[in-house]
Amino acid sequence: MAVKERVGLVVSDKMNKTVVVAVENRVSHTKYGKTVVSTKRYKAHDEENQCKVGDRVRIQETRPLSRTKRWTVADILTTAN
Repeated sequence: MAVKERVGLVVSDKMNKTVVVAVENRVSHTKYGKTVVSTKRYKAHDEENQCKVGDRVRIQETRPLSRTKRWTVADILTTAN
């Protein structure tokens, strides 16, 4: 079975070993054709607290780690300035 992966931006790193990642989904409206952007926020496990706000990261689905945390940070693609 394939592991689900998403790429998004870190929007919060205030929690210990947890980051909030905003994943953008762009889809064309079926009737009007306009691009509609929807954003979903995932809480992801960051074991070494490496991620900072503005980093672009790849997250991977995992077993439930807490009540709201079901993702882990697989790798940091780009870092914030």
